[in-house]
Amino acid sequence: MEEDKSSGTSNIEVSIIVPVYNEEGSLRPLYDELKQAIQQIDRNSEIIFVNDGSKDNSEAVLNQLAEQDSMVKVIHLQTNFGQTAAIAAGLDHAQGDIIIPIDADLQNDPRDIPRLLDKLAEGYDVVSGWRKNRRDKWFNRTLPSLVANKLISIISGVKLHDYGCTLKAYRRKVIKDIKLYGEMHRFIPIYSAWYGAKVTEIVVNHRPRRFGKSKYGFERVIKVILDLIVIKFLGDYAHKPIYIFGGVGILSFILAFLSGLWALYLKFFHKISFIQTPLPLLFVLLIVLGFNAILLGLLAEISIRTYYESQNKHTYLVKEKRNFKQ
Repeated sequence: MEEDKSSGTSNIEVSIIVPVYNEEGSLRPLYDELKQAIQQIDRNSEIIFVNDGSKDNSEAVLNQLAEQDSMVKVIHLQTNFGQTAAIAAGLDHAQGDIIIPIDADLQNDPRDIPRLLDKLAEGYDVVSGWRKNRRDKWFNRTLPSLVANKLISIISGVKLHDYGCTLKAYRRKVIKDIKLYGEMHRFIPIYSAWYGAKVTEIVVNHRPRRFGKSKYGFERVIKVILDLIVIKFLGDYAHKPIYIFGGVGILSFILAFLSGLWALYLKFFHKISFIQTPLPLLFVLLIVLGFNAILLGLLAEISIRTYYESQNKHTYLVKEKRNFKQ
């Protein structure tokens, strides 16, 4: 059962979101540093801690912080849903015009928050942190991150050095309609850039872990790659899925035609019977694959049209309107 004990101020300018999973030792030091950063920026702010089903004493520590400071908002999730889900919960409850996620393990430095806001004030919509000098183990943290970041940049076309850095600053208007799942919190700058947001990055301080242990390794690269395939598909073909399914179908037909011609060539010019070569079987398989791909594309087109028309959704985003009556 959801319980809401947050205060209801409506003039929040900056919302700081902290996903938490088994970080009891770092929470009070992080809170103290965040308060210092907020005093420096001198803006009406809130700190939203999202307890992602922690099994240590994090829940009790967060409740104590919320009792002593009304600026602290706490969301306890029923179980461990993952960092992306925790950030999504924070976004759904944040009231600020500027959203700043930050890790709870003290490796992100809250003193970088004023610098993120200063860069945002230059006209950007997203400012991403770049942990240029990482203080993690090279083999199981830094190397997988380098591989993942390179792949993401190549496939997405958005050039950032460090997608995995949680410390970023967003204007609410560019992320309010983004739905997060999987490991997709790291792809928010990509979504934003694809929809016309101005995205940049700054070098941020990265500190050694003081409490607990890292929860990520090489297996996260695989998850990132799979999520990236989904992101690329949704970005390029969500509105016209027939293009990719139909493309696969047409390619299959072309390959089937070529394999059939090659089988005929071998039979009539080299006296090689059809049963002596796998080409006829390949011809049939490719024809079937081609029809299936095109039919899947048509079904996807029907689903997309139903999605937009039944919910009265638009296939575009309006940046600005003038001289229109409200």
